[in-house]
Amino acid sequence: MSLAEERRLLDASPKWLQDIIVFAINTGMRQSEILDLKWGQVDRDRRTLTIFEQKNRCVDTLPLSGTVMELLEARDYVFPNTMDERKGNILLLKAFHTALRKSGIQNFRFHDLRHTFATRLVQAGVDLYSVQKLGRWKTVSMVQRYAHHNTETLRNTIEVMDGIG
Repeated sequence: MSLAEERRLLDASPKWLQDIIVFAINTGMRQSEILDLKWGQVDRDRRTLTIFEQKNRCVDTLPLSGTVMELLEARDYVFPNTMDERKGNILLLKAFHTALRKSGIQNFRFHDLRHTFATRLVQAGVDLYSVQKLGRWKTVSMVQRYAHHNTETLRNTIEVMDGIG
């Protein structure tokens, strides 16, 4: 997802969904991991988040960015519904699809926010091993399926060739 598409999607989303989208893009967490998130998993002092039950059956502690910490500090709860309970998948997906339609973005799923997370890290020059650990993929080959380079992000690398010889 490009930054322009992200902006359109955020503009088309209600505030509560904006927070979840920003959180997803900045953590690479799966939808269920976000909706199941409890404050007991967040260590505000260490700026980390621990995921106990996840798809790969591992327990992982992840560092949190300043953007995510600001988002979390501004709220009493992580992402509850109006009854202070877990927000339902159907509510999230209905609002997400409405925002996609309003923003004009097609062929995009909530899970693609994980792809955006990985792609942005790789395009910023983060090594695949670090992206693998942050996204909790079991293998680097899984990261390669998620992260995509565009031609311009490879320009600095190829320009190294001009200095050789």
